[in-house]
Amino acid sequence: MKCSVFAPSHITGFFEIKDNKEPLKKGSRGAGIALDKGVVTNLQLTEKDSPNGSNIEVTINGEKDQKNTTITHKTMEIMEAKYKINHLLHGTQLKIDHKVDVPIGAGFGISAACAIGTALGITKLLQLNLTYNQATSIAHLAEIEMQSGLGDVVAEVNGGITLRIKEGAPGVGVLDKLLPKNKDLYILCKSLGCIETSEIIGDPGHKERINQTGGAMLNQLLLDPVPKTFLKLSKKFAENTKLMTPEISEIIAILQEETMGASMAMLGNTAFAISKTPETSIENVIVSRIDEQGCRYI
Repeated sequence: MKCSVFAPSHITGFFEIKDNKEPLKKGSRGAGIALDKGVVTNLQLTEKDSPNGSNIEVTINGEKDQKNTTITHKTMEIMEAKYKINHLLHGTQLKIDHKVDVPIGAGFGISAACAIGTALGITKLLQLNLTYNQATSIAHLAEIEMQSGLGDVVAEVNGGITLRIKEGAPGVGVLDKLLPKNKDLYILCKSLGCIETSEIIGDPGHKERINQTGGAMLNQLLLDPVPKTFLKLSKKFAENTKLMTPEISEIIAILQEETMGASMAMLGNTAFAISKTPETSIENVIVSRIDEQGCRYI
């Protein structure tokens, strides 16, 4: 049996951390954009020659990657605790390969995309009696537990330029999205490397600056719900939270002149812009479109 799931990558422009003792209700408010580049998770389930136990192999782009497959194993661990999937996997071999076409750890929400692909894929392969929101909520729980993200799962489920009105997992959080008048927009990204998400959202100083800056921005965007306002607020957020590096600041300044606006991906050492054309003077940029559909079986 085989199954494939696509989850768009997601760039957050600005956000506010919202804590809650219940993980399904914990998350972030804010705004971000889903890209048509992301993660295709391919799962294959076969019977083993020997019926003893199960054999699980997880790879990224066909290669073993212990660090970046942790979120996949955490997702399966949660599914085992809730739905006893190991019993259903007994005597089988499960292969999970994540095909990733954007940088990992650079603010593209790849851990969330891998978790979504794992949860939806296993749900289909094992024919679990779960709804779409119930399955994708498992990915949210994995993200919260790993401190690898707060709002990427619901945004990738939704697609588009997503407004996270109320924090929480799919089915718990409240979402809206912008409706750009121009549908032929490009997302231009230039990544210079990684930022460890857990070091930012788990740090009291960073958290205070993030919430002081991002707390009122969502309401400002709702008053003028267009991409240019989203970009303007995102740039202000990156500057005021002091998360922007000088190198990224230089790239943003160039993109600002060439596009509708630019800012820094939260949380990653990556500049992004929304543009009416794919052209830019910046070399080696990632060019994509807005993904309006959200994660789905393919």
